[in-house]
Amino acid sequence: MQAWPELPLDAWSDTYATLHRWTQIVGKVRLSQGPWLNHCWDSTLYVTTRGLGTSSVPHGPRTFQIDFDFVEHRLRIESSDGRASGFPLRAESVATFYRRLMGEMRDLDLPVRIHKRPNEVADPIPFDQDEAHAAYDPEYANRFWRVLTQCDRVFRTFRGRFIGKASPVHYFWGAPDLAVTRFSGRVAPEHPGGIPNLPDRVTREAYSHEVSSAGFWPGGGPVPYAVFYSYAYPEPAGFAAAPVQPREAHWSADLKEFLLPYDVVRTSEDPDRVLLDFLQSTYEAAATLGKWDRESLERR
Repeated sequence: MQAWPELPLDAWSDTYATLHRWTQIVGKVRLSQGPWLNHCWDSTLYVTTRGLGTSSVPHGPRTFQIDFDFVEHRLRIESSDGRASGFPLRAESVATFYRRLMGEMRDLDLPVRIHKRPNEVADPIPFDQDEAHAAYDPEYANRFWRVLTQCDRVFRTFRGRFIGKASPVHYFWGAPDLAVTRFSGRVAPEHPGGIPNLPDRVTREAYSHEVSSAGFWPGGGPVPYAVFYSYAYPEPAGFAAAPVQPREAHWSADLKEFLLPYDVVRTSEDPDRVLLDFLQSTYEAAATLGKWDRESLERR
């Protein structure tokens, strides 16, 4: 089994669109139950040994966890009182998935209410009305998780080099992407907002402080293939022209990010090294040009 499998967007775009919305539903369940955390860190999912999961979520005196299992293709719900439930992951509509999950949560005495309009998508059909997205290819769901597993592993290595404030490696279900973010410690100028179907107040809180952020995105729209990305907010002067590694990395004027095609990493002789070179060189460009206090922020 390939550690870094092929993941051509056109081969699984329908499954990707459906999974995107399923993960939004589960992410919003997590978001609905806990206190608001800085930079939306209370909403994310995490890579697990079998898929993606919420980690422990409070519900009164109890806790629960929801996991996508992309090995046996099940959604699993476990509660701290020992009760558990779930259902198979298969080709069914977003509306059906929503109803099934909410029904299982009620049966476990874990009722939740979420905002049913999806975020950061061009066609925000409410989850309970969405019959348009109903694909599930188990092979590509499994490949997606395997890619995330490798990215998570390398991103953790990269995160360990930084001793300043940094995010966990986590899955943001809005884009969706697996991301890791470093902070300079300085307040940033107010973000202009404007992300489709996302309140500007959320965006502005997420970018309240200067960041260098990198991640993996399966692609979409102007980028019809899986990519690694890296950007800085605010973007320091000269950032777009900074030399970065490897040579296949390029600046996207549309996205205001450096992009590195996933296939460049996947097909290289040493994927870990190529990806780490991209992460490190783009961070160094952001931190140097942005005049970060690198001496106190980086592990020597």
